[in-house]
This record gives sequence, structure tokens and C-alpha cells, in this order.
Amino acid sequence: MEFEEAHHRFIQYHIERRTGERKARLIRGHKFGEKLLLQNLWWPVFGNLNDLHPEYEIYDWNRKSQFIDFAFLPPFGQFGIEGDGFQSHVKDMDREKHNYSLNRDTFLTGMGWKMLHFSIDDLQHRPENCRMLLRLVMSPYLLRTSSVKPAFLIEKEVLRLCWHLGKPVRPKDVCDQLDVDFRTARKWLQALAAKGWLTPIARGGSIRYYELKEELLQHLL
Repeated sequence: MEFEEAHHRFIQYHIERRTGERKARLIRGHKFGEKLLLQNLWWPVFGNLNDLHPEYEIYDWNRKSQFIDFAFLPPFGQFGIEGDGFQSHVKDMDREKHNYSLNRDTFLTGMGWKMLHFSIDDLQHRPENCRMLLRLVMSPYLLRTSSVKPAFLIEKEVLRLCWHLGKPVRPKDVCDQLDVDFRTARKWLQALAAKGWLTPIARGGSIRYYELKEELLQHLL
């Protein structure tokens, strides 16, 4: 299915299942920026609009109703995705609105949400940056919940571990953190070294450690 058809069906599906302010908010709130986020960010990464809910109602600490652009509600978590325009989210925002915006995201984090914000300018002119960041955020969850783990997700998870440790990594470190056996951990590290992403370090005549290369971050992204 092409994006335009999928998008039309997606919006109609949610309109038909809403009433009152939730329906009105979707009709008047889903405009250029929201569609742009789906077209330039979400669709190229996932190829579908599954588990997405547009103009999703949430409540703050005062039980005040608010709407976020999209809620992504798969079995493995709650994600809020918003496209922020400079005019409405920065230039025209006063101190009180700025404080509330920060507090709202902190509150939602405490309630188990993971909030992702993308600039409308980037979505329009540099969408590859947004897709890179979306993949970076989502890959650990997709890796842990999928019964079939694509090689690129495994590689990113190992590289992410190397980045967090901040020192040469051993197969045992991979075993401990990713719950795999020693042979599998060593195979993953050797494969990354063969691609030139890690540097093998020999100790006592054998390879014991693997060190990050300076350009590691680009492979994480």
C-alpha cells in the first residue's frame, strides 16, 4: 500500500471511532506537520502505521487534558512522538508555557512514557537525521521483543554496549549484558571487527578485547 492511501485509511479509521472533543481535535489538529512526520519519518522506517494513535489524549499531574501528536503503543512500551515547529514551540512560547512543556515531558517520563520530539524543519529538509534518531531509540526494543533478531539490530546493540562501557570490551561483557553464551558473544565481536568497526586487542598471544573506533557513532545511528 502506498503512503497516501494508508494515511487516508489511518485517519478515517480513528475519526470513525471517536466522539466529542477527541474527534474534533483529530480533525482540526492533524495537519501539514503531523502528516509530514508520518510521511518523511515513520513510513520510511516502519512501512506501516500500526499501533499509532494520532492526536492522543493524555492527562497531566492536575488531570488536565492534553493532546500529543502521536502515541505509539506497541506491546513493549508507550512512546509519544511530536513534530515541533519553531514558531509555535519556541518563538511564540512564553516562560509559563515553556515551563509547563518541560514539566509535562518529565511527568510523562515518570508515568512510563518515552517522549520523542522532532523539528518540523528537520522533518521537511533533513528527514534522514530524524530517521536515524528514531532507529537509534527503537532498535533496543525491537531487538528484545522480536523472536527473529535481524543482524543489524544485534550489531547496534553490541555497539551500544561498547559505547556505554567506555573501555575495551570482552566477550564476557557481551555475555553478561545481552544474556548470550561466550561463543555467540565472541562471534558477534569478531564480525564487528571484520567490518572495521572494532579494533581487536591481543593479550598473551590471543585476542582478549575489542576497542571502539572513533567513527563508531555513525554505525549506532
